[in-house]
Amino acid sequence: SSQAAAELAARYGHVYAAVGYHPENCGPYVPGDLERLRALAGRPKVVAIGEIGLDYHWEDNPPRELQQEVFRAQMALAEELGLPVIVHDRDAHRDSMETVRAFPGVRGVFHCFSGSAEMARELVRLGWMISFTGVLTYKNGRRAAEAAAAVPLDRIMLETDSPYMSPVPCRGTRNDSRHLGYICRRLAEIKGVSEEECARVTAENGRRFFRIP
Repeated sequence: SSQAAAELAARYGHVYAAVGYHPENCGPYVPGDLERLRALAGRPKVVAIGEIGLDYHWEDNPPRELQQEVFRAQMALAEELGLPVIVHDRDAHRDSMETVRAFPGVRGVFHCFSGSAEMARELVRLGWMISFTGVLTYKNGRRAAEAAAAVPLDRIMLETDSPYMSPVPCRGTRNDSRHLGYICRRLAEIKGVSEEECARVTAENGRRFFRIP
């Protein structure tokens, strides 16, 4: 939960937190919940509002209209607080982009990016970041590779999406940060740079985005 994430960040020096309603879990949301998120977001090591967004993949997810309402409310909160957002977009590219354009003062990252190269270019133009998972290493990950090729390296982050999306050769096992090197190696191939350079730049991107020392 957001509460637990904030408490872990306070307890451990190397941990930072994001707070927010994930679209799959926004069913219980009521407008008053924004006050609780606002309070959590004010803690020193809470660095973003997230993971927020839209997920139209599962039929038993909360209604799309509610997801959109909660997404917009949290985008407005991020704008008010001057915090970046972490966006979850699954099978909802058009509506996600529509919401992003409605809040030009908010910057963020589309995590576990699954959109097209054209969508990635548009997000970069709007000042956003793109984050890739182990999907970049999959044989059927051509769409992700095309998007990565279209985005400047200084606008890319790498992630696990733990416990999911383990990269090749670990696909099918529980994912964790030990596997990031495989994703970095694949991105370095796509961008034509060394693994060391890819690791350095993407790590700097993450620190800059989240304002982590």
